[in-house]
Amino acid sequence: MKNQFFLLSLLMFLIFYFSEISLSQPRQHISLDKGWKFHLGSASSAEKDFGYGLVSIYSKNGKSEGTAIYPGFDDNDWRNVDLPHDWAIELPFVNHPSFDVMSHGYKPIGGYFPENSIGWYRRSFDIPSSDSGFRFSLTFDGVYRDAKFWLNGYYLGNNESGYSGIEYDITDFVWFDKPNVLVVRVDATQYEGWFYEGAGIYRHVWLNRYPEIHIPSNGVFAYSIPKGKSSIIHLEITIINSSLKDNIVGVETQIKSRDGRVIARTLSKSISISALGESIINQDIKIDHPHLWNLDDPYLYRIETSIVSENKIIDRTSMPFGIRSIKWDADKGFFLNDRPIKLLGVNMHQGHAGLGVALPDGMQYYRINRLKQMGANAYRCSHHPPTPELLDACDSLGMLVINENRLLNTSPEYLDQFSKMVIRDRNHPSVILWSIGNEEGYIQTNGNGKRMAITLIEKLKRLDPSRKVTYAADVSNVFKGINEVIPIRGFNYREEAMEDYHKDHPHQPIIGTEMGSTVTTRGIYSYDSINCYLPDLDLTAPWWASRADQWWPIVAENPWAAGGFIWTGMDYMGEPTPFHWPNIGSHFGVMDQCGFPKNLYYYYQSWWDTTLPVLNIAPHWNWLNRWGFEPEVWIDSNADSVNLKLNGKDLGTRLIQKNQHLKWKVKYEPGLLEAKGYKNGFEFISKIETTGPAFELVVSPHKTTAIANSTDVIVVNISAVDTGGREVPTANNRVRFKVTGPAKIIGVGNGDPSSHEPDKCETGLWQRSLFQGKCQVILQMGDTPGKVGFEASTEGLWPASTEIHTLPASFHNIAPAIDQIKPSGLPDGERIMGADISFLPQLEAEEMKFYDFGSNVSEDVFEILKRYGFNYIRLRIFYQPENPEGYSPDKGYCNLKQTLEMARRIKKAGMKFLLDFHYSDYWADPGKQYKPAAWASLPFEILKDSVRNYTVRVLLALKAQGTLPDMIQPGNEINHGMLWPEGHISQPDQLSGLLEASISGIKEVAPEVPIMLHLALGGQNDESVFWLNNMFARGIDCDVIGLSYYPRWHCTLDDLKYNMRDLIRRYGKDIIVVEYSQKKEEVAGAVFALPNGKGKGCFIWEPLNTWEGIFDKNGKPTRWLHAYENIKAMYLDEDSKN
Repeated sequence: MKNQFFLLSLLMFLIFYFSEISLSQPRQHISLDKGWKFHLGSASSAEKDFGYGLVSIYSKNGKSEGTAIYPGFDDNDWRNVDLPHDWAIELPFVNHPSFDVMSHGYKPIGGYFPENSIGWYRRSFDIPSSDSGFRFSLTFDGVYRDAKFWLNGYYLGNNESGYSGIEYDITDFVWFDKPNVLVVRVDATQYEGWFYEGAGIYRHVWLNRYPEIHIPSNGVFAYSIPKGKSSIIHLEITIINSSLKDNIVGVETQIKSRDGRVIARTLSKSISISALGESIINQDIKIDHPHLWNLDDPYLYRIETSIVSENKIIDRTSMPFGIRSIKWDADKGFFLNDRPIKLLGVNMHQGHAGLGVALPDGMQYYRINRLKQMGANAYRCSHHPPTPELLDACDSLGMLVINENRLLNTSPEYLDQFSKMVIRDRNHPSVILWSIGNEEGYIQTNGNGKRMAITLIEKLKRLDPSRKVTYAADVSNVFKGINEVIPIRGFNYREEAMEDYHKDHPHQPIIGTEMGSTVTTRGIYSYDSINCYLPDLDLTAPWWASRADQWWPIVAENPWAAGGFIWTGMDYMGEPTPFHWPNIGSHFGVMDQCGFPKNLYYYYQSWWDTTLPVLNIAPHWNWLNRWGFEPEVWIDSNADSVNLKLNGKDLGTRLIQKNQHLKWKVKYEPGLLEAKGYKNGFEFISKIETTGPAFELVVSPHKTTAIANSTDVIVVNISAVDTGGREVPTANNRVRFKVTGPAKIIGVGNGDPSSHEPDKCETGLWQRSLFQGKCQVILQMGDTPGKVGFEASTEGLWPASTEIHTLPASFHNIAPAIDQIKPSGLPDGERIMGADISFLPQLEAEEMKFYDFGSNVSEDVFEILKRYGFNYIRLRIFYQPENPEGYSPDKGYCNLKQTLEMARRIKKAGMKFLLDFHYSDYWADPGKQYKPAAWASLPFEILKDSVRNYTVRVLLALKAQGTLPDMIQPGNEINHGMLWPEGHISQPDQLSGLLEASISGIKEVAPEVPIMLHLALGGQNDESVFWLNNMFARGIDCDVIGLSYYPRWHCTLDDLKYNMRDLIRRYGKDIIVVEYSQKKEEVAGAVFALPNGKGKGCFIWEPLNTWEGIFDKNGKPTRWLHAYENIKAMYLDEDSKN
């Protein structure tokens, strides 16, 4: 028998390596999120609950007539909904004395509201008769809560948990000759938590098809064991035989790199598996010099496991996997890949403004990115298992996770919930620790709690030997009950007792599972018991908690403290401590429910990301009619010292104490409050100004390219600015929203914890008030690619709009291999202060002259610019702008002739220049990338040749007169592509072909000249990475990444800083902000502060006569010219570089 198995194993090995193995019809994992019918039932009336309770549905299998369970039930008058769906967020707020109603955000859900607490869902789906012979199952990732399921009238089961998913084998119940009818009754009468929990099918639903011999869901468990410079991947594979006969099959696993190359595989291992049996196979794969998953480079391999029978792969599963090691040390804390890492954590509930708990997948990535931008590196799932997509986001973005059980209990129900959590999530590299529970006050210090903890710990050892476990205990120096047996001691608050506990129990690692809990309201600076607001400063904490500046220094300064998790990263609905009605949301967050930062955000950012210069001033400076008022100015910064000025008056310089705030009493007068930070010889600036009244709205989408797959989302943040473009921090206008094209609004919010405005509105009536200057809209894309228009308007202000490009669901989104990205850039030490002055010939044709301060004698503008530190000029070139539809009919501004003349003037002035090819007769930008008229009907291959030939012709002309550019950008703001329609981003292969043609032409004439790729995505990190990944993966390269940054389109200065740093981390390229206008000193400071000298500088866009021009319409210098004098002194003069 052994010989037979050996020969069969050898045969399988040979088959895999030397034969073409055909993959039989693969398993399918089909989303059932679309096309549901929904209706409220009733917990108090069977008649209103569609007969549930009146018909003895459990007396006979399939008996369901007279109820909504019956397949033939008429649901035409039910509402159409898509998943994820939370019906609780749709309900109005109600004032009710119950603590539970209050803690759940005053939504009328629960035992007091039987008319709102039952929800029915129905959906039909087809299975073709050709699929007969396969197995089928339904997976529900999460339903809140106590859900019962029927298919075709047959009862499948009941899942009480609102957080643990459930899977049912439905093979025996499916119909092949008519639609299958799925019915779910959801009963949210009972609460599980003490925070907003929602109601409904708020996570995904899947239909699974797989062969009779198959790998079950979550049937592959993998973990890495480091061995020197190698890693052993241990695999535990479960195989199920649902057929009625014994079988011998082969099992092989291969590991693929991110770009799809097979880097390791196991020998095919053959096993005998009995009819209706199950077998577990253990395999080990060695990987030499693995690419480790870590916080800055969360590299993911793929593990593919196949079952082979009769020379066919009959089943295959694939999952992402990260190789990394973790270690806990009682004296030194936590280690990732043998490097000590302080856990800079946040607790998070799963809801978001406008959405309740029904978050599309894209929101998970948005929220994790917001936390990483603050400096957080760890996330605690409070207080239940998360949706799987949250962990996918953490895996992809590099966020460590404490995955938490809902309830510490060892009854069969709760052991099953615990086991499901571990089995489902144990392959995620982001998960570093399991938590068996939170603040179980009735049992945490007694024998019952201790015995339950032991049972769960032993269960975990069998399910996941690669990780340890903690428990979040709200007790101080207490070693009794659960704490006696828990491997990692979790502290909820009581941070003052941590040091004594460590001394008494020196062999038990310690982590702060809940810390802080300062209560604040974004943008508010007084205690308001009527509206239930608190000052947005680190002043107030509940009796059981502490302020940020109390707990963080303890954890930061003691290596035995592995880290701490703030309560909470973002506000959430419910728990309105210290208030009650009309307050319906929490104040605990470092950000509000929309993800807008409060001032504490910058305290943590200062000390959690010490490589990022942070300088935040609070409060705002709009104190109308309050002359003489003396507010306390708070500065959060990681500078060594800070100087403060008000309207030019020096208020002094003060040292900053590590891990503390800096405070100043300042007598108010309207104007400019300016802080300058000093750190290691480097200077950086922050300013707040008294604004005028709101003049216009600004909309800032977090990305402007999305996938038309009916699930992708875009977060649009709305603010109001005055005539000077300054954000008005007190604006509260009610804003109306309109969408055109293939997208819809799915939620609105503003972060006001006392707002009773609806998060959901009727189609066409979407609106939300600004709260302290901000509100938010969440857009969900449809399934048709095209352009989406979004408009925000309010009475008395200029409206704002943006355009979004949606790409086909079939878009081939790929990431580059590691060796495809070559770090590159400009010469070390080069610093650019540039200007795009392509308008100059046009202005001079209108006889405009330019003057320096105090002079009535005009000068060459190049000489004035040089005097104030400008050393680089950017010129745009149009193809034939003199065409009737071109930029300047009959005049040819910005054509080749004028570009040659401008290039001569630049070089004569001793300056460098950047040439910007627009490849158009007119402006090219994200909203328009029109081909030159002469190229309008060219076939694609000839179009590419034309791009290359034109590029060569221009550069040869410049070379002939000795004025080759010092840098070249092929295309202008090309995040939506160039030379439409062929070069639209929806056709990335063609776009890369056009870029390759341009770059080829550049390299032919000027191979040493650096190349810049220019995106209009200053603060849009998600889209920047998407675009660059897809171009780099298709062979396009560059030396410099150029970004446009205009606050009205490209998000906040914080977003710009995060994007630039992330792009450097990912790609190793130099960064230049190649277009900007506002926030001159702040933008320059952000660029020159980038690590390793990778921030090379900025180009102000057309400063001669637009926006915040450095010359007025008569050519006289404005105050903005002095700003560049300051920038030169701070960042370009030799002593500023040292």
